[in-house]
Amino acid sequence: MSSREAVLSLLRGEEGFLSGQELSRRLKLSRAAVWKAVDALRGEGYEIEARTGLGYRLTAAPDVLTEAEIRSFLGPTRLVGRELRCFEELDSTNNYLKSWTDGPDGAAVTAESQTAGRGRMDRSFQSPRGQGIYLSVLLRPPLPPDRLPPVTALAGVAVCAAVERVCGARPGLKWPNDPVLCGKKLCGILTELSLEAETGRVQSLVLGIGVNVGQGEEDFSPEVREVATSLRQALGRSVSRPQLTAALLEELDRAYAALLAGDLSAYLAAYRSRCVNLGKTVRLLPFGGGEPETAQAVDIDGEFGLVVRGADGKERTVRSGEVSVRGLWGYTE
Repeated sequence: MSSREAVLSLLRGEEGFLSGQELSRRLKLSRAAVWKAVDALRGEGYEIEARTGLGYRLTAAPDVLTEAEIRSFLGPTRLVGRELRCFEELDSTNNYLKSWTDGPDGAAVTAESQTAGRGRMDRSFQSPRGQGIYLSVLLRPPLPPDRLPPVTALAGVAVCAAVERVCGARPGLKWPNDPVLCGKKLCGILTELSLEAETGRVQSLVLGIGVNVGQGEEDFSPEVREVATSLRQALGRSVSRPQLTAALLEELDRAYAALLAGDLSAYLAAYRSRCVNLGKTVRLLPFGGGEPETAQAVDIDGEFGLVVRGADGKERTVRSGEVSVRGLWGYTE
């Protein structure tokens, strides 16, 4: 741990002032080294009050996705987030983890911005610097591939739970994998699976999550602006990105534990309760072409498929790889 990190850790743990002499004593640093560490922290955006005779007091931390800031909010986890790497910029957090061939199960990576963020169907995901949470998690589940389709749905529930914990707002889920707020998309989720060619064994699963946190309308392109929102837009206030990232890692850790245990009943119930499509008329858009179809969304089945009732009154289940769902009067309506 560097002197800067050590000073920050002590200041975080102190409600009042901590004298330079006490910092020097506890850390076995010179007073000059303590002053340099404080000066460096101020240069990074930490607000540290200094008073003669009292010492130093941390009054505010910057809204940055650094390991120190995220871990200041992060509780103990079994796997997810135990290994955490944070970057100023990456082409894609998913790409980084796919290239990390010996990365451990549960490793997580964040970036302040992405130059080539991606969503489903190779759509771009806009990732302006310092405005969102761009997070990917590497999973190596000892499970057959047919046990993994629910992962994206579990991630959607985890995102909603983390937002509700930190912000008090209750996002919904637009089937199959979009957390939404105020009728607009709040978050994008992209899951990429790698299998061993000879055996079909799962090598890795990379789960990418992008949450819109601080964007204003001007931060979205015109076409995205129509369907997307941010927490700042929806709530009318700022939200701590490191705090929300920590909550998200904790919720993903719980979801992964449920997947490994094979008990998804609580997540299925949570998904059904948040699904904004149920009971509404939706338009099914087949991938690869074909005529759109209007149907009634009636249920979520045990594998997180969408049960729909067609014009002929017959019910069937559609999967995320078959169709895209849109509302009739807007993004979720």
